[in-house]
Amino acid sequence: MTITGPDARPSAPGQAVVDAAMLVLERMGLTPADLLTAPQARPTAPTFAEYIPVVSALVSDGCRKAYGSYWNRVIEQWGSRRIDEPTPSEIRQLVQHVRANVVPRRNSRGGRSAAEHLIAALRCLYKHAEEDGLIDPAGNPARKVDKPRRLPSTRRAVADKRLAEINHAAAATGDDPELDTLLLRLHTETACRRGGALALRLSDLDPEQCLILLREKGETVRWQPVSPTLMAALLGHAAERHAPTDGQLLRYRNGRRITYRRYDHLWERLGRYLPWVRAQQISMHWIRHTTLTWVERNFGYAVAKAYAGHTDNGSDTGATATYVRATTYEVAAALAALTGEPHPLATQDRW
Repeated sequence: MTITGPDARPSAPGQAVVDAAMLVLERMGLTPADLLTAPQARPTAPTFAEYIPVVSALVSDGCRKAYGSYWNRVIEQWGSRRIDEPTPSEIRQLVQHVRANVVPRRNSRGGRSAAEHLIAALRCLYKHAEEDGLIDPAGNPARKVDKPRRLPSTRRAVADKRLAEINHAAAATGDDPELDTLLLRLHTETACRRGGALALRLSDLDPEQCLILLREKGETVRWQPVSPTLMAALLGHAAERHAPTDGQLLRYRNGRRITYRRYDHLWERLGRYLPWVRAQQISMHWIRHTTLTWVERNFGYAVAKAYAGHTDNGSDTGATATYVRATTYEVAAALAALTGEPHPLATQDRW
């Protein structure tokens, strides 16, 4: 009887056939294990011009903003090349080209930041290529190119007298001093980043508990205490400038949303009135340093870490940071001391 169902299979090969096959493999310098680990055929790799838009559509808005200009430079130089063609040496040559042609700025460090971002952008690109099976992880050229060593930041806390000068100049100059002073107070109280401020919505305000929801880089989200004065100012700003409930809160008088350009114009103007601001390239991130330094000196590292919105993923604090994580009530107490205003959460039992 002939079996024709799913269990039908040819009979096992005889020993003579097996011995012949082993002899052939031996003469070819191979083993049966080599056959199991033989590389599978990969699809033809796309060009940079074809693949970069694919990756750009997959990453977060923050990642796209950080790497977009560098991916554009890669397309300019290698747009028609397949992504599996460049070698580590060619990537290093591209890095040197970008460093040599970077737009000079007063706070430039020889294009080190541009080099670091270009390598990071390529690593992101090739990581997706690995996951899509377009390249072998061992053949990833971006992994073999080191980023330049990051130099210590020149930013530091701004002295109280200097901070008062900044606030006075912002209030006395410009076409929208109400907006500029609101920005400065928001960043001084919360130590938020620009992205967190620009992402703030009217629906992110909790007036009863004086909390705002900050969404910042790395897709982190946290409720940050603010003073009653700042909460009233944010609500008034939203009402006067017709901010939608689920739209961006910070706006110009005509209702148009502000962008990063407002920050650039603000500090450029302050630099014209305060030469030391221009000389040291003071920016809103210096305000973050100022607030967090004050909190750390007066309330300790754990509270400053929570105030900053840092996660427990860093390697510089060890596992202990997980057990001594500060609460929102402690952050509110630090804010109350910073602003001199009572906060509804700072008066509650913290333990």
